Amino acid sequence: MEIADTYYSKDEYVETASGNKVSRQTVLCGSQNIVLNGKVVVQTGAIIRGDLANVRTGRYCVISKNAVIRPPYKQFSKGIAFFPMHIGDHVFIGEGAVVSASSIGSFVYIGKNAIIGRRCALKDCCIIEDGAVLPPETTVASYMRYTAKGTIEGGQGNPNFVPAAMQDQMVEYTKSFYEHFLRNPQAG
Repeated sequence: MEIADTYYSKDEYVETASGNKVSRQTVLCGSQNIVLNGKVVVQTGAIIRGDLANVRTGRYCVISKNAVIRPPYKQFSKGIAFFPMHIGDHVFIGEGAVVSASSIGSFVYIGKNAIIGRRCALKDCCIIEDGAVLPPETTVASYMRYTAKGTIEGGQGNPNFVPAAMQDQMVEYTKSFYEHFLRNPQAG
């Protein structure tokens, strides 16, 4: 699947030494606790809550417009505690998604407006459909698809749900997205 070029103005995005492209219109709470491991795109309106606990992403992650990344919490008798969130490599988080998972593996696709409940575990190479709502503490195994209807479908080798080449497709998709996310040449 070929991705069309997306242009941004130099004034709107900050590009770091490690190649991260972060919109100035994002809300990065507790930025000292947020680690983006290189070639990560954080689009306009995204919120990353590093003030609650550490948030780490792998390489070539895409956090789309208006997505919310919030570390998971657990309630105890004496209050609540927040836990670190780790996101693997080549992960795509769709527009408007709200993610409160404890861990997200590599090569994961999270659709538009999906809601990932607190302390969910998304294993490598899984797909969360657009508009899906995962209840807290749900585990989605590798090569499974969580549907908008709330069912988990698939299994390795069942191409109707998750392609066997999911890892290769996500590497290609996220790298292509990054390479086609370009500074507007007219804006200077």
